[in-house]
Formats: sequence, structure tokens, C-alpha cells
Amino acid sequence: MANDSTIINDDFTVSDEPFKLFAAWLRDAESGEPNDPTALSLATVDEDGMPNVRMVLLKGFEDGGFTIYTNFESQKGRELLASKKAAMCFHWKSLRRQIRVRGHVSVVSDADADAYYATRPRGSRIGAWASKQSRPLESRFALEKAVAEYIAKYPIGDIPRPEYWSGFRLAPLSIEFWHDRKFRLHDRIVFTRESECDEWMKTRLYP
Repeated sequence: MANDSTIINDDFTVSDEPFKLFAAWLRDAESGEPNDPTALSLATVDEDGMPNVRMVLLKGFEDGGFTIYTNFESQKGRELLASKKAAMCFHWKSLRRQIRVRGHVSVVSDADADAYYATRPRGSRIGAWASKQSRPLESRFALEKAVAEYIAKYPIGDIPRPEYWSGFRLAPLSIEFWHDRKFRLHDRIVFTRESECDEWMKTRLYP
């Protein structure tokens, strides 16, 4: 059976396990993509079904899921909590590769959120308290004032995680791998399943 490097360098379409293939592509991106290899576009919908998309960073890939962190009171936080569904797209232009992911979303455990929050720079932890994410801001000074107030509140020692700040894990029902080819005759392989407990079905798609 081919090892991961053979799958990636010769023909990724021989892989029958999407998580291993994603991990291999992510390793390639971490060594070959010049800027933010963990960047992804995150798509959600609001209560009227109107879509929103923005760039975020992948903060975990484990237990069969893709994890991000955010303020639950932000636009994306509110929409993820309401719909419990999302889509992600990774695009590594220098590698000419793209991965699309769709699935159900759940909130990570408090222990996981605390563990990640503790790894953030001190300024970022202060920012989580100071920023009323996605809500109107009267001036830059108002934000800087809030930052100063929380720096004064937590001058030394631990900065606790706000209750409204945590993570989401997307458990995929669909993962599509795309690789650029000449004349737009790209390779597309999609893995799908009905639920997280089901086996993956693999299909090659027309470009």
C-alpha cells in the first residue's frame, strides 16, 4: 500500500481516508505555503438564510473534526450556535490545491477552550474581553480605552477565559479535494457520508 508521500506526490486520488489525506495536504501547506497555511474561509447563514463568509484560522484538527475559536456573541458565533452547520474552504494557491468541507458544528468542551485560551498571547486574551466583536464601535479610542481597562483589571497573573468565548468543532459530512490541472481539467475527489458514524463514500467529479 502506498505511503502518504506517494499519495501526495504521485496521485492523491488513490487515498480512501479523507482525514489522513487532509493531514498530509496540511503538512505540505505548512512547509510550502508562504503565509497562514491554516487560513480558511468559514461560511455560515443568518436567520433569514443569507450567507456570510470570512477568513479564520484552523486551531485544531483532531477527533475527526476541524476546530476554530471565536466570540459567541459575534456574527459568526451567533450564526453557528443557531444553525449548528457550516462550511469551510482551504485554498493553498502556491500548491494549487483546495479542500472544501461541510458538516455539523458543536461547541468544544470547556476544558478544550481553557487549554487553547491559555496558549494565546496575553494581549489576545485581553482583546477577547475588550472587543464586543461584530457590534458597532463608536471610535478607535473606545476600543483602546476598553483594552486599557482590562489591562488594569488583570495586570499580572492569569487572565480567565470569558464565558462567551469558546470554540466550535465542525464534524464533516463532505470533504472535497481539488487539485489544479492544465486546461482546467482539474482532479476532484469528494468523500461523503450520511452521519458521523457512517463509512465514507468516495466519488470522482468532473472538473
